[in-house]
Amino acid sequence: MEQYSTSACTLQLSIQKGGLFLLLELLRDLVWGLPTVGLILGFGLYFTVRSRCIQLRGLKTLARETLRGKHASEKGGISPLGALSTALGGTVGIGSIVGVGLGISLGGAGSIFWMWVCGLLTAAVKYAEVYIAVARRRREGDGFVGGTMYCLDDAGRHGMAIFFSLCCILAAFGVGNLVQSNAIADVLAGVGAKPLFSAALLALLLALVIFDGRSRIAAVNAFLVPLFSALYILAMLFIILQNASAFPDALRRIFSEAFGLRAAAGGFSASLLSAALRVGVSKGIFSSEAGMGSSPIAHAAAEGTTPYRQGLWGVAEIVIDTFVVSTLTAFALLLSGETEMEAVFRNAFGPAGSYILLAFLAVFAFASILAWVFYADGCIGYLFGGRKKAVSLAFRLLSVLFVFGGVFLSGEAVWAAADIFNALMIFPNLFMLYIYRKEIQYGVL
Repeated sequence: MEQYSTSACTLQLSIQKGGLFLLLELLRDLVWGLPTVGLILGFGLYFTVRSRCIQLRGLKTLARETLRGKHASEKGGISPLGALSTALGGTVGIGSIVGVGLGISLGGAGSIFWMWVCGLLTAAVKYAEVYIAVARRRREGDGFVGGTMYCLDDAGRHGMAIFFSLCCILAAFGVGNLVQSNAIADVLAGVGAKPLFSAALLALLLALVIFDGRSRIAAVNAFLVPLFSALYILAMLFIILQNASAFPDALRRIFSEAFGLRAAAGGFSASLLSAALRVGVSKGIFSSEAGMGSSPIAHAAAEGTTPYRQGLWGVAEIVIDTFVVSTLTAFALLLSGETEMEAVFRNAFGPAGSYILLAFLAVFAFASILAWVFYADGCIGYLFGGRKKAVSLAFRLLSVLFVFGGVFLSGEAVWAAADIFNALMIFPNLFMLYIYRKEIQYGVL
């Protein structure tokens, strides 16, 4: 969800796009303003201190348990890896690839440092929201359901739970369906595919997955996300090794520009510091979705796990997205001296590089669609209870139609609307964390 725009750029775009776009832009800037960002970072600092930095010390435990192969999922259920992969499908997306280059262009190399700082703090928020979602989940049928809406319901905050669920469903139609399908169509257009073909293909693939239930969504993402994430990481490492001699200079740029120091001018720049801080923090929050309450819906469905262990998988989600995928992307750009990933891939892999990048973008965007269908389905289950099968079927049909139609739409206004609903999910989710903050444990397997 990377939306980097200065006020001047926003105003210019708003005038060009008309009244509706102006309204959406103003609302987005309002709900994603400094108070919202400060609130998320404040919660991150609180949980970091309270947990004695669980996001660092807990990863050793997670790695040890993973290597031992403990606590596999029950037969037919959603595994912890499937839940993590579904959540990663919503975070490691096009923005983690294309958005990094745009962030460096607007905020300089120093924005990467502030992205790291933000990622470190928000990882504690991710742990907390996943922990509570798993601790207070419910058994329904042959699986678990949970998330912010159920936690708020337990606290007697039914109105907030309904509000959160509605915002999540609307965001799923926006950022989950329309925006991602439009992005995939742009990707396929790069290899000569016509919009109608892209729309039909995408709608068919989506229908084949989502009408088979939540377990199929998790299983498909459990296959696609780890595989293509690993391949992407290998591609980034190959590119970085090709330009390894430039690594010290790139590292120097990240740390010097993070604090407003310009090598060319040899002095301090407040505007550079401000841009690096603003863009880096925005990238860290928008990309990880920490504090939003979306990915805990997936984590709550995991079988054979505990709140503590799945909370650590939530931390791993931030590590993979921010500290691995986004960071390697940043170094690939800085070391190669390019501003766009397509040029980086072409330089490294020749003419085939463009097609390799297109494959990564298409798969990550499709995984994001699946993740948001999963999230919205969980909210539908909460809202409609015994009638959820019929409503869920209707939602899936609408998702296929929205994905088909999204190919032909302009994504700018949809992005703005989706960002608004994403931000509105934050406030009830953080309120839920405040209510249950004392129930969170930080070292019980």
